[in-house]
Amino acid sequence: MFFFKRAFDLFAVLVTSPFWVPLMLVIALIVKVTSRGSVFFSQKRYGKDLKFFQIYKFRSMYSDAPKDVPTHLLQNPKSLITPVGRFLRKSSLDELPQLFNVLKGDLSLVGPRPALWNQDDLIAEREKYGANSIPVGLTGLAQISGRDELPIKQKAALDGEYAKKISLWLDLKIIFLTVIYTVSGRGVKEGGEN
Repeated sequence: MFFFKRAFDLFAVLVTSPFWVPLMLVIALIVKVTSRGSVFFSQKRYGKDLKFFQIYKFRSMYSDAPKDVPTHLLQNPKSLITPVGRFLRKSSLDELPQLFNVLKGDLSLVGPRPALWNQDDLIAEREKYGANSIPVGLTGLAQISGRDELPIKQKAALDGEYAKKISLWLDLKIIFLTVIYTVSGRGVKEGGEN
């Protein structure tokens, strides 16, 4: 199953590259000219079978913001996120560089979102459902079921549900719903914001 999943990921990313590569260049330029610091942000995350990798994002926060704090634990997110970063996060465009992670094989298009290296609570919950042994993804069942609004236990249960039902058709459905939810901004929550 994972062979076909990987083949689909590569095909989808390469076929759509004429769209996302120019978009990334424009976003990179905007990030560079609107705030100090590097254009990209990398972070240590758990991958399949709990192997670490560096995930890539467009930098959406000021360069002195905390580097390894999960979104739901941010204490005053408005003061940490740049004006451009707010739009990038709301639209999920900050995650476009993760398509390079997909090409490298760190990520699949669909799977549990990769946990931060210090999110032991999420990793422990996922272990109960067998969700640590499947490829992590750019989007997943939890992202279309509430995203940042979900508690850890519910996210892990959804990741486990995905692990049991994994299929190309389910991946296509999740990708389709991700596009719809991303356009609407549904489920995006920064720290204590409503």
